[in-house]
Amino acid sequence: MVHISKYVLRGWDTTGGVASHRREYRDVRIHNVPTNVRELGGTRYNGNSIFVLEMADLCIAHLGHLHHTLTPTHLAELGAIDVVLVPVDGTFTLNQEEMIEVLQQIRPKIVIPMHIFSQASLEKFLTRAGGFFAVRRETGRAVVLSRGDLPQIPEIIVPAGR
Repeated sequence: MVHISKYVLRGWDTTGGVASHRREYRDVRIHNVPTNVRELGGTRYNGNSIFVLEMADLCIAHLGHLHHTLTPTHLAELGAIDVVLVPVDGTFTLNQEEMIEVLQQIRPKIVIPMHIFSQASLEKFLTRAGGFFAVRRETGRAVVLSRGDLPQIPEIIVPAGR
């Protein structure tokens, strides 16, 4: 779930349909791209959303609880993405190898890991992704980003505390 001021945007439709969000709030535009979720006994179609936030001349995607690689339709709906928040647990979401494949599909300039349940799983992800992305460990817990500061070589930023 992504919270924007007074709005709560669920990544799924509680009535079983397809979640569809297109909102503007001040200088932020947000939309979702529905994806599927594995469940016991099968797949819940459109049970997750990738949220795309456009603000401050940056386009940021939060992959949510992604469980599969992306189709050309997904990629077209995402558009050009500068920053991706990616789950790296490799267990409750997509496995790490396929998550790296998703990152290669999206081709962001910056990747920020999330769903970090252990330092070991994070290090495993960084080792696997290191062939495709530079790894930058920050000394602070916050990262300030701007279009002018986007790296030429795609990188994974790991904020302090992980």
